Amino acid sequence: MADKVTMPVEATHIMMFARSINDDNQVYYDAAHAKKTEVGHILPPPTFYRSVAQFDPQYFLRPKVGEKWFGSAKGPTGIDEKPKSSGGLHAEQHFEYHKPVKPGDVLTVETMPGKVWEKESKRAGKLTFTETIQEYRNQAGELVVTSRSVGVKTERPVDQG
Repeated sequence: MADKVTMPVEATHIMMFARSINDDNQVYYDAAHAKKTEVGHILPPPTFYRSVAQFDPQYFLRPKVGEKWFGSAKGPTGIDEKPKSSGGLHAEQHFEYHKPVKPGDVLTVETMPGKVWEKESKRAGKLTFTETIQEYRNQAGELVVTSRSVGVKTERPVDQG
C-alpha cells in the first residue's frame, strides 16, 4: 500500500460495505434511525476501514488496464501460469476507534511498519510475523481509527502428512 492514501467516506460507500457483509444494522443505512443514536449520525461498520485499499492505486489485488490479473476468484483470471504463493497469510486484524467517523469525512490513511517477531513451528519451520499499522485521520487531522494487521510467512510449506 502507498504510504498515504486519501479515502472519502460517503453514505453510499457505507451502505454498500454493510450490504456486502450482510449487516442490516440500520445505523449503517438510515439517517433518521442513526440520528436517534448516541452519536447522532450514520456510522461505518467496524471493519469498513479496510476498504481504503480500493483507493490505493498500488493495491496488488486491483486490476490494472493492460496488465494480466490474478483476481480473487476460485480460478485464475487473465494469467496462463499457476500463480506463485508468497507463503504469507493474514493472521490478525485489530482496530482501535478514537472518534466517530461520518459520511462527508475525508480520511487520510498513513501506513507504517510495526513490530516483527519469529516463532518456531514443527510443521512449517520458522514463522515470521510482521505487523503493519495504519492511522486514519479525518480532514481536521484528528486520529479517528488505528488499525493493526499481522501477517505471517512460513519458512517452508506445511507438510500435509
